[in-house]
Amino acid sequence: MSALPTVVSEFASAFGAADCALSATAEAAQWVDSALFSRIAADVRARGYSVCPGALPPVLAGGLLEHLHSMSDSRFTRAGVGRKHGHTLNDFVRTDEISWINGESVAGQQWLAWAGALQQHLNRELLLGLFSFESHFAHYGPGDFYRKHMDAFRGEANRVLSLVAYLNPGWQMGEGGELRLFTGPESGAMLSVQPLLGTLVVFLSEEFPHEVLPASRDRYSIAGWFRVNGSNGARVDPPR
Repeated sequence: MSALPTVVSEFASAFGAADCALSATAEAAQWVDSALFSRIAADVRARGYSVCPGALPPVLAGGLLEHLHSMSDSRFTRAGVGRKHGHTLNDFVRTDEISWINGESVAGQQWLAWAGALQQHLNRELLLGLFSFESHFAHYGPGDFYRKHMDAFRGEANRVLSLVAYLNPGWQMGEGGELRLFTGPESGAMLSVQPLLGTLVVFLSEEFPHEVLPASRDRYSIAGWFRVNGSNGARVDPPR
């Protein structure tokens, strides 16, 4: 894995030390958890990833879970691979379904405010030049999976940090559904994360392959990505 200082210097050079995070708002301020955010930043700086069981604020986690279960099935669509013209459905790679979070609901607004507060903190501590955030709910039915993949490919400079939040109360060992994060080239270099309500996982998008194992019951999560600004005269970033 590339050392984080190298990654930081590349983005700091491109974007300077200016904080490109979302503007601070009263809504975002209430979700600031400096101790948690500093822990995540320190973990990412030291090893490129952070796993924080039970870290999502209970009020936020509960609101997201309640909203999720109130959503119509029609709000979810089959998840694909790739973007825009390269977007395809591939049952060999993934079989989950997703619903993008756009802030239409109170729970969605609170989630985006919390993510915005984290984004500001990470920009201050790591100088990554994080510019935008996108996320979606993910539903894995029994037996669904997402095979080993990367969230971003080196040099594309779009997704920088991946964020996963789990929304499954009472998840038990043996029910499957773990996130498997491959932390090094050695065959045994991996972490297995249970998708228990409130657990957060943050990792460098270009550095860590990962997969979602099949579960024996419905599994819910949020997947999100902090991005740098890839806009130019020909396109607006991020594409959807």
